[in-house]
Amino acid sequence: MNQRTRIKICGITREADVDAAVEAGADAIGFVLYPKSARHVSIARAAELARRLPPFVMPVALLVNASDAEVADATAALPTALLQFHGDETAADCERARRPYLRAGRMARGFDLVDFARQFSSAQAILLDAHVEGYGGGGKVFDWSLIPANVPRPVVLSGGLHAGNVIEGILQVRPWAVDVSSGVEAAKGIKDADLMRRFCEAVREADARIADSET
Repeated sequence: MNQRTRIKICGITREADVDAAVEAGADAIGFVLYPKSARHVSIARAAELARRLPPFVMPVALLVNASDAEVADATAALPTALLQFHGDETAADCERARRPYLRAGRMARGFDLVDFARQFSSAQAILLDAHVEGYGGGGKVFDWSLIPANVPRPVVLSGGLHAGNVIEGILQVRPWAVDVSSGVEAAKGIKDADLMRRFCEAVREADARIADSET
């Protein structure tokens, strides 16, 4: 049975972009709590933006090697947020927060995704990004053929996605969800409402093609 591909739009920093992402059809909105990111927002600012979200649109708090105190502050300020661990966290690090979480994996040749997913069996899903210097995918697409078919956790496809390539990505990978940031931006941290709308429309088009192929 075809499953609707969920959409996460990450790196939101402005009220207008929260509203436009929701209007476009996003299922989740990501707030980057990593200070070294160009899309960084403070925990207080993320909480302020998250209050604009209607029911059934989930806030996601992106953390990179955060201390236990920082994670606790984030979970207190964002009580409904899904956590996204994007650094070098172990499964024990992620589980200490006692909150549902995503674990980001950086795809490269030789990376054993099946083993990685087993290590993080408590994760809601594994988010796959490109392997670049630093943390985050740098807006780069990785080789989707590196993704094995037997990953034991749901997969979130990320890394350089935009309206022009997300259909191909969904048809090839069949992920649970897709995650976009730079591919819907006018500038770093400044989203473009039209690009977000076109991205979400492309995801729905991919789902429609899969449904047609299965009938």
